[in-house]
This record gives sequence, C-alpha cells and structure tokens, in this order.
Amino acid sequence: MSFQNLIYKVENNQATITINRPDKLNALNALTVQEISVAVKQAIADSEVRIIILTGAGEKSFVAGADISEFEGLNEEQSRALAQAGQDAFL
Repeated sequence: MSFQNLIYKVENNQATITINRPDKLNALNALTVQEISVAVKQAIADSEVRIIILTGAGEKSFVAGADISEFEGLNEEQSRALAQAGQDAFL
C-alpha cells in the first residue's frame, strides 16, 4: 500500500515507518494518524517483521504533536474524536 504522509519500508525483518511531513515538523493530522494505524497493522500482519521503528523525516522534529490547524471549525465532539483517533493509532 502506498501512503501520502508516510514512507513505509521493510528490510532485514525491520519495518520502518517514517512520518514524512517535515514542512509541518511532522505534526499529526487526521490522514497521517490513519496512515500510521494502517502501516502498524500491516507490519504486525507481516510474518517477516520482527521490529517496528517509527521515525520522522527532516532534521528539526520527530513529531511536533497534533496539527492543530485541523481542529479549526470542529465542535467539541469532533475535536475529541480526532484527538482520540490520534491516541488509538499508537495502541
């Protein structure tokens, strides 16, 4: 599967998931969170993968946190759902 905001690579029994939004300091938006969840599940399902490494592209930041620009215009319920999706991606 190809990703818009991630680079996913498997070598030597190691899956590397690179968050690739360096212009945004790899801030997590809804699409990136969804892609991380898919990539982690893909790595877990791959019998060749023994370790998963999550990293960020660029030199300034691994992940700056949530991309708060996505919270603009959301009501409280929508904001909570977006925040929860971010947390769930790492469970």
